[in-house]
Amino acid sequence: MAYRGRYNAEVRATRLGHLRPCLGQRGAPWLLVVALLAACGGPAPSATAPGVTAPPGSPAPHGPALTFMVYGDPADLQAYQDLVAAYRQLDPAAQVELIPVATQLDYERRLTADFTAGTPADVVLVNYKRFYEFESRGLLTPLAPYLAASAVLSTTDFYRLALTPYYHGRTLVCLPQSASGQVLYYNRALFDQAGLAYPTARWSWDDFLVAAQALTRDTDGDGVTDVYGFGTEVTFAGLIAYLWQRQVTVVDNVLLPRRLELNLPPGPAALQWLADLQVTHHLAPDAAAESAESSESRFINGRLGLYLNSRRGVAAYRAAAALDWDVAPIPSYKGRHTNLLTSDGYCVTSAAPDPAAAWRFIEFAASAAGQTLLARTGRVGPSLISVAESPAFLDPIQRPASAQVFVNALASAWPLPPHPNWNEIEEVMDDEMQRAFYGRATVAEVIAAAAFRTEEFFKVHVSP
Repeated sequence: MAYRGRYNAEVRATRLGHLRPCLGQRGAPWLLVVALLAACGGPAPSATAPGVTAPPGSPAPHGPALTFMVYGDPADLQAYQDLVAAYRQLDPAAQVELIPVATQLDYERRLTADFTAGTPADVVLVNYKRFYEFESRGLLTPLAPYLAASAVLSTTDFYRLALTPYYHGRTLVCLPQSASGQVLYYNRALFDQAGLAYPTARWSWDDFLVAAQALTRDTDGDGVTDVYGFGTEVTFAGLIAYLWQRQVTVVDNVLLPRRLELNLPPGPAALQWLADLQVTHHLAPDAAAESAESSESRFINGRLGLYLNSRRGVAAYRAAAALDWDVAPIPSYKGRHTNLLTSDGYCVTSAAPDPAAAWRFIEFAASAAGQTLLARTGRVGPSLISVAESPAFLDPIQRPASAQVFVNALASAWPLPPHPNWNEIEEVMDDEMQRAFYGRATVAEVIAAAAFRTEEFFKVHVSP
């Protein structure tokens, strides 16, 4: 116990999870979660600015500057600056202070520290993985009454899948900014050089393996791989869609998970197949090569053929002028297509002195006008159906030419299990997946260690 407590303390992250059921569970438990999406009642609308509404009795529209904390690279941050500027054009008297943070990791740490200190920004972006951590502690203001009063937005405007993780019971607390699944990014030039046809929606994992083997090359004959066929950030969430396709039982219960069940067939075989991509076939960089240069950097620099990622990579890949790339669906297993939902949501913190003013900004940011601004940057997959299906997002002139793949991915996407300690569980699994993928432990050892290390985290569960 002393070892487990010390070891888990070292891998605790600053995020916790919420409504994210695993497809690996048999049956259709997702229907139980979908049932939570009943419309919430609310007050009648009351106009406060052109196109912006708030419930009656809300505070005066223009008090102290509203603070809005975001993260991203320079292109992302510029998009948020444009968003704030557009809101000011809508309402010139509005004051919004943008608080930029460079990386997602720094953002997560800052968000946790600010909540602990009682000084969070008024409006924050919360990944659905962390939503329940904050909501269960009373740190967020529900947006259901404001949305019910809105003349601009309604729940039917959004992808239902994107809304679901931001409900607590029957109350919608945050609005999804984004909704995306995972895709295969591929280097068209490397495919052309290898004489390979580009990936299609009909690709199986066997097709993927054949292509990745053909793309992996030692170009100068020195015995060192110069171009790898495949790469990704090795995380449990990043590779879970494959496990779901194999019908792996990830947890014992999708709504009230109490333990991992990766030891049950076909869990060990599925994990072994993933590990073999690097350990046996050497299609991906080993631990030393990945440490020297990440797979994403190799993809950007034209030395990696297939890269598994979500929508977040688009802006960076567009900036690489010499990179000829596109996207394709992740392969299927025996015709089964599954995917992982990725989403951030706009949330109003309970410390915000003027939640109605915070809502007015969120209402604009989450509207078609606001989401179109962010969609054009490439990074955000819109949560509004109208924007996701618009030329702003699907513009074939901008890469990726096959942007429709992101929209299609949502049809088979699932969130991860609902558990207040899921983030700790996931951090343990990230570490164990990496040990298997880089050959530092056997799959059997990894499964046993994961079950042991996550045991204490599964003991506490608060139903969503």
